[in-house]
Amino acid sequence: MSIEVPFQPLPVDQSDVRYAHGPDSAVQPGVPAGETLGFDWNDSAIYPGTSRKFWVHVPAAYDPAQPASLMVFQDGWWYLDPEGEVRGGIVLDNLVDRGDIPVTIGVFVDPGVAPDRENPKNRNTEYDAFDDRYARFLLDEIVPEVTRRYRIAADPDRWGICGGSSGGNCAFTAAWLRPDRFRRVIGYLSSFPQMPGGNPYPELIPRTPRKPLRVFLQAGHRDLRWNAPDANWLAHNLRVAAALAEAGYDFRLVLGDGGHSPNHGGVLLPDALRWLWRPAGG
Repeated sequence: MSIEVPFQPLPVDQSDVRYAHGPDSAVQPGVPAGETLGFDWNDSAIYPGTSRKFWVHVPAAYDPAQPASLMVFQDGWWYLDPEGEVRGGIVLDNLVDRGDIPVTIGVFVDPGVAPDRENPKNRNTEYDAFDDRYARFLLDEIVPEVTRRYRIAADPDRWGICGGSSGGNCAFTAAWLRPDRFRRVIGYLSSFPQMPGGNPYPELIPRTPRKPLRVFLQAGHRDLRWNAPDANWLAHNLRVAAALAEAGYDFRLVLGDGGHSPNHGGVLLPDALRWLWRPAGG
């Protein structure tokens, strides 16, 4: 089946482009709002000394008799904020109500802060590392708080993870190292050049047996250092996408204009979720 895409002229100036949100990113008449619960997490064994907030958004269609799918978002409030660029709870409500995706509980986790340290922000430590600590943090500490209250499907094909910038790194690494749990991945403007040991994925992906992942990537023409010979965020995202293509992954790359902003990724979230949860072979 052919799909005709409406004509849209390309902007000549790529430096300051803003994308308009679609209807799935706005509260719609007749769509029941889900419930959002907030939690404090101040006693992490994996990241000692940190504290953070996280939120659980449960669409109105959730039925305790039926286990729900799970989607974890990094930079929690930034991705949940109904006035922000991503509006994750609103998007989940609209897509679940229409049946575009299965009933999916969203977990929105803020990065940790360590008030007693000179640099209290723990975001880069958590998100940019190439190890399984953050995945273990989610699986051992945060997700059990969710499953105590709600039924979550055990099937890893029904678990997804999303993030942008360093959070995109984090999402990809969590799924790469723990595909037994996370198999649906969204990475917006991922900060692969910031990984402390360098970006391993362009070389690692082709020489590793293919993992059961489905990956949606977004990159920006004017992302950080877009025309620099090193630490070029655009180039690194393109290299990761090329490696996924050459290794035969089920992946999609959307390349947009503009700089290092959550705007384009936020606008794409409804389409990214529909693509991630589409039937096998679709």
